[in-house]
Amino acid sequence: MDKNLYADHMATLCRRYDEILEQSGFDTLNVFSGAPRVQFLDDNYYPFKVNPHFKALVPITDNPHSWVIYQRGQKPKLLFYRPVDFWHYVPPAPQTFWSDFYDIELLSKPADAQAFLSPENAAFIGESDKLQGWPLGEENPELLINRLHWARAYKTPYEVACLREANRIAVNGHRAAEQAFRSGASEFEINQAYLGAAGQGENRMPYGNIVALNEHAAILHYTHLSTERLPEPQLKSFLIDAGADCNGYCSDITRTYAYADNEFAELVAAMDEKQLQLVDGLKPGLPYPELHRQCHLNVGELLAQFGIIKTSAENAVESGLTRPFLPHGLGHFLGLQVHDVGGHQTGPDGGTTPPPAEYPFLRTSRTIEENQVFTIEPGLYFIDSLLGELKDSDLAAEVNWDKVDSFRPYGGVRIEDNIVVHATGNENLSRTP
Repeated sequence: MDKNLYADHMATLCRRYDEILEQSGFDTLNVFSGAPRVQFLDDNYYPFKVNPHFKALVPITDNPHSWVIYQRGQKPKLLFYRPVDFWHYVPPAPQTFWSDFYDIELLSKPADAQAFLSPENAAFIGESDKLQGWPLGEENPELLINRLHWARAYKTPYEVACLREANRIAVNGHRAAEQAFRSGASEFEINQAYLGAAGQGENRMPYGNIVALNEHAAILHYTHLSTERLPEPQLKSFLIDAGADCNGYCSDITRTYAYADNEFAELVAAMDEKQLQLVDGLKPGLPYPELHRQCHLNVGELLAQFGIIKTSAENAVESGLTRPFLPHGLGHFLGLQVHDVGGHQTGPDGGTTPPPAEYPFLRTSRTIEENQVFTIEPGLYFIDSLLGELKDSDLAAEVNWDKVDSFRPYGGVRIEDNIVVHATGNENLSRTP
């Protein structure tokens, strides 16, 4: 990663943190990376997941018991944990593109951090259950965290570069996964192909990979990963929703494939066109829920085009007929977390602006602005439980149930890209060569 790009990022970050700390009435911010947690009645640990507020200040995702101490107007201090340990890997002292921007102290024991901490006019962000009696400061103050969450929606060029690289890595994985699918691999084997091509293990993935063959694509968060290989006559469809990591930043890409050249393949191609239209509709000044409504109209058009419903797209949206076929939101903020924070936040100080009542699972109600990063992921599914409710409703007569049944074995289709909103237009990170 370019050091000058990171220098500009740190300058922006320091201005941001200085202002937010002053507004919130603090001089110092103590941020804990976190501590591993032992599995119940065992001596093994759960996979470590870093505090996102820690990796917002330094690109370290895999080192527990570390700290960033940020004081207004001063160079950040990094307390980097390096135990004396012959059981486990001990990371080297940081010497990389970002290390010159911190005063680095090495800790051989977690408790050594206390000598550097002061609670005086300080705030603490992190989990404190293993830090009882430590000089932390005010724990997780809501106003401070709200302001930090609001600011995270606006990405610096360094952050966009990390997201761009996370997408490049994920695209390599997606290409390998499609090849494995077409060769007849099981869901488990497809996932292994993805991880191998991405060069990242499961614990580094920003979320559990969704690798779904046939009707499993109708399970929105399917992560079971069957080891069963399906014979070629049974192979119908493949949906993969998987990302990657770069310096703590996430990608989140979904693709759907038909095994044969048939009507479902036509539906996938048509959804791809509708998804790109929605990407083009991502414009500064537009409330995100309005684009979500346009998404339902696009899905309604597909339902009518393929003879799944007997009414117009406009009528289907108005009556709620599109909702059983698209029960999730159009997309969400993307950044240090795959469902990044602040999507329903009303303003810098907090407050909640809920999504429209008819679309309760929409993850952002914000107005689209420059330098924000979103996923755009329309879908169309054949989910047995939702279709059962629809069949028992007043809208049942508007559905061609024979056509629904013909599509059920394919599960559904979702296409998802990661989009940066620039002043001069959108950048589709997932489709950039």
